[in-house]
Amino acid sequence: MKEPTQRQWEVLSFIARFIEDRHFPPTIREIAKHFAVSVKGAYDHVTALQRKGYLTNKEGRSRTLEIVKNGGKRKTEEFFKVPLLGTVPAGLPSIAAENQDGHLTVHRSMLKKSGTYFALAVRGDSMKGAGILEGDTAIVEQRTDLRNGDIAVVQVDDKVTLKRFYAEKDRVRLQPENPEYPPLYYSRDVRILGRLSAVIRMYHG
Repeated sequence: MKEPTQRQWEVLSFIARFIEDRHFPPTIREIAKHFAVSVKGAYDHVTALQRKGYLTNKEGRSRTLEIVKNGGKRKTEEFFKVPLLGTVPAGLPSIAAENQDGHLTVHRSMLKKSGTYFALAVRGDSMKGAGILEGDTAIVEQRTDLRNGDIAVVQVDDKVTLKRFYAEKDRVRLQPENPEYPPLYYSRDVRILGRLSAVIRMYHG
């Protein structure tokens, strides 16, 4: 049986968050509105998830969707909460919020089982060439070991930014993915907070 597509994982995670927050599932129309797609498009995603064994709709009516495991057992244990830690700019660095601001529910298949993660809302457009846009949510794996070219969250003094990371001979280069922004150069005394693992894009109709 095929695994869900990336968008189907996002739909499944949205349904899980909706049920967790409101204690009942969303309608097809609410799913469509959230992702800014047609009702038919949302219905097709839900139908695919049902066919792949991740959702059931036993009564065939509104608000009866359930998250399940193949074979009929609940699959809610396959979701976990990633803490939201404010905002990270994808433009010039600025102070990031240190306090936790809720959480994001995601499916475990989107992340490594052994990792520790946090999430930050993206501000700015300096990483748009990498497909990271204003308003996206960056899910970051906490780690300090990076390879050149990794997209990372880095702290310099009290400022935090999301850029491609390059360790050069006697400095660190933080490279935007937008030609309108110049690279940023620092001494090697920077704090690596983590490596980008996934990007979640929320649509609001």
